[in-house]
Amino acid sequence: MDEMDLVKQMKDAPPLRPEAYERARATLGTAMAASDTAEETVAVVIPKQRKRFSWPRIGIGAVGAVAAAAAVLAVTSAPEPTAPAPAGGTAQAPAVESPLVMLATSVKASGGSLPGDASLVVRTTTAPDGSPYVTYTLYTDKGETFMAENRQGLTRAVVRRENLADPYNAAVIAAARAAATGNVDKARVQMVNASRNAWGLGLSPAEQQKAWDAGQAEAIEIMKQKGVKNPQPKPRPTGKALEDGINNTLLTNTLVALGSGAANADVRAGVLKLIASIPDVTVTKTTVKDQPALELKAGSALFGGHGEYVLTINAETGLPISSVSTAAKGEKPAPPESYESSRVTVADVGAGKF
Repeated sequence: MDEMDLVKQMKDAPPLRPEAYERARATLGTAMAASDTAEETVAVVIPKQRKRFSWPRIGIGAVGAVAAAAAVLAVTSAPEPTAPAPAGGTAQAPAVESPLVMLATSVKASGGSLPGDASLVVRTTTAPDGSPYVTYTLYTDKGETFMAENRQGLTRAVVRRENLADPYNAAVIAAARAAATGNVDKARVQMVNASRNAWGLGLSPAEQQKAWDAGQAEAIEIMKQKGVKNPQPKPRPTGKALEDGINNTLLTNTLVALGSGAANADVRAGVLKLIASIPDVTVTKTTVKDQPALELKAGSALFGGHGEYVLTINAETGLPISSVSTAAKGEKPAPPESYESSRVTVADVGAGKF
């Protein structure tokens, strides 16, 4: 069973919000990852004007699949401790000359938010029976979330004020904003702690160990349910292994923030600064359909040697263009996904004018 099988079994339930879908994918992927990798390419729509833009699987799919492989490694093959573990997270302040930092500065200075007071995200994937599975999600600038499987349903959700705001989504957005306007090192910790994880940043060594042990117990239980025989916990990693694990969580949460908040200049700038703080992300200039672009490659060290993740963004606006990831061989391929977003007003959506 994969996450789309779960969706198929929930025909009478409300549509899964993107963050819940991602968590289901990552949880199921934990017991499915293997030692080899398999490439997954996502179809995208290249932006042609500033009012509308599109992105694929930013944090919501590809990153979750690869991050799941790292979660398995934490239980089955984490390296033995080699150096004292830091009490919090290893701070990686971005260098001034980083192209992502320079782009973040430009984005924030331009006030690059698009018109409107909300972002409409249309997510398209394929159900197990081969039919399209589409969800419409409205993220308002006030932090509300409305979702439906069609435009009419989204209008009804707005009129009825059926707010599905997810604390996790609000937390990653807040952390991105903090990175744009404040101390990036503190924002790194805030972003990592935006999701439930076993790192326990900011806690005492004893509390960190308690968080790690709880995470190991949960992961082992999941693996047992998936048929893994006698999974064994590993000690909390230290040194580079610990840094890589923390940065894996940082990257995943940061890209989820980008997926729902890219239309906001502060969110986008903060995301760029946070990604720039990850040493194992390299930046290369490229072009996509005559657009200047930057290719952000998250190396395999961030995923325990299991796969890589590449995000391509517009080099002038920082808006996502495409992504591609490699995942463990033997993992059931995820169906292609695409995300299209546009800035709208809540009033227009409530009136069905979108």
